[in-house]
Amino acid sequence: MADIFADRLRAARELRKMSQSDLAEKTGLMPSAVSHFETGRRSPSFANLKALSDALKVTTDYLIGRTDDPEISKAVAMKLLRSAAKLSAEDLDTLTEMADVMAKKHSKKE
Repeated sequence: MADIFADRLRAARELRKMSQSDLAEKTGLMPSAVSHFETGRRSPSFANLKALSDALKVTTDYLIGRTDDPEISKAVAMKLLRSAAKLSAEDLDTLTEMADVMAKKHSKKE
């Protein structure tokens, strides 16, 4: 697990355009811990794995290599759906347009 986890952690962090220090701050870990995880010198505890996946908005399954899809986590998707359910049709249209603009903006950077 260590090799694939290290590669996936780095890839997910870079996908989110975060530095190791940014990720450490979001998870409450030390930057050196993130570095150790990315080099494969250490493996995270379950609590740290969950914190990393939450901060990177990917599933733990992606980080440990059980899936190859770094999609947003189900928790994030469900939060978005719960919020969307409270919006008017006009607000949903605006939100959809905003999401499209943001997705296009990020796809141009890659």
